[in-house]
Amino acid sequence: MRYRPEKHRLPPFKTDGVLLVDKPEEWTSFDVVNMLRNRFNIPKIGHCGTLDPAASGLLVLMLGKFTKLSQKFSGEDKIYQSDMLIGTETDSQDMDGEVIAENDYSQITETRVRETLASFVGEQEQTPPMFSAKKQDGKRLYELARQGLEVEREAKQIYIEYIRVDEIALPHVKFTVKCSKGAYIRTLCADIGRCLGCGAVLFDLRRTFSGKFDLNDAVSIETLKSWEQADLEIHLRNFMFEKVSKMAVT
Repeated sequence: MRYRPEKHRLPPFKTDGVLLVDKPEEWTSFDVVNMLRNRFNIPKIGHCGTLDPAASGLLVLMLGKFTKLSQKFSGEDKIYQSDMLIGTETDSQDMDGEVIAENDYSQITETRVRETLASFVGEQEQTPPMFSAKKQDGKRLYELARQGLEVEREAKQIYIEYIRVDEIALPHVKFTVKCSKGAYIRTLCADIGRCLGCGAVLFDLRRTFSGKFDLNDAVSIETLKSWEQADLEIHLRNFMFEKVSKMAVT
């Protein structure tokens, strides 16, 4: 149903600001925006960097006049907590896809895993996955992928600032990664698996930082569902005073 603010039971919500949301798994970034728009009657709202439905964590939302800053905040570095499953490959590079290979990883050692992850730190080219929202010839890549099509994609320059290994319990490898805009952690896992010679897939992903914005300051969907417009306005004004204004001068 088309959103019509003038037909909403509430008056339009006109407070400008930044809202951090802890996006749950299975929700799309648009689902979060749509829920907020319809619940609070927010005429202008957008997010700063899509999270895949299978991923959870920090989604930065801009309300009102702050939507003009969406592109700026979208371009900042991100930090993710990642769980990689080695020995498995899927067509989408994550657990939402179809398994296309299951390979022996018995010869893979912890030392080799650490060395391989370390080799991916720095500038590099990365080819966007077919199951992504990038457009090619006017169509989303995932739309083509769902039709069983695969097209040539232009590799993009990305930067990995660091990869910190948090836990190795093969076939699972948990690591924290800080990367530039446009980096796909799914593809990073697939590329690491290719270097290991046994394949790998992204098993779980959670975004913890986007620029200076911290997941610890985010609000859950359940909390948002319990709020009225006045609660949202108080939160935005407090966050603006406590966090955003300080970021502007640091």
